[in-house]
Amino acid sequence: MLMTDDKLIKLTNMVTAPYVALATMLICKGRKSSGNQFRHQMETRTILIDYGYVDSILHKAALIHDLIEDLEDFDRSLVIRADAEGPDVYNMVMEVTRKKGESKSEFLLRIREHGSTNAKLIKCADRISNMIALGLGLNTEQAFIKRYCDETENFILPIALQVDKDMHTELSDLVMSRRKLLTLNAGH
Repeated sequence: MLMTDDKLIKLTNMVTAPYVALATMLICKGRKSSGNQFRHQMETRTILIDYGYVDSILHKAALIHDLIEDLEDFDRSLVIRADAEGPDVYNMVMEVTRKKGESKSEFLLRIREHGSTNAKLIKCADRISNMIALGLGLNTEQAFIKRYCDETENFILPIALQVDKDMHTELSDLVMSRRKLLTLNAGH
């Protein structure tokens, strides 16, 4: 999507360095498919840029959306004190963070039924990043890919329909391509 001048100015003036610095704590955290969690945080933000979103809280939260979930002893006050928007960014991150004892389906239903637009956008961008990486790692189990595709169809596609039809289209295409990958792998 081509950026308007107004959106380019907002993006240019956005200060995200404190959040990028926080996200570097995830460099050591591997992923089931490939790469590491730090790169995934960057990809999630890049997807939001690609779709034309320039809200600073959305971007900052995307950069650290997995931080609290992935680092048990993370000092949450670092987010709150990162900059003037820190408290709002923290609240957004908590909205897209799975709560202790919350099943994955409960978590995704909570976002679908009660999440803010920004929380839904982060979840869609997050899933696009995850689906792109899905199946690229040598150790990705076929059952995991199938389950992830099912989860995307059942929970994430309805969220995408609520917030961005183009994201919905991309996610649908990714599910189809990953299911095709499963079929091809089953034939070997």
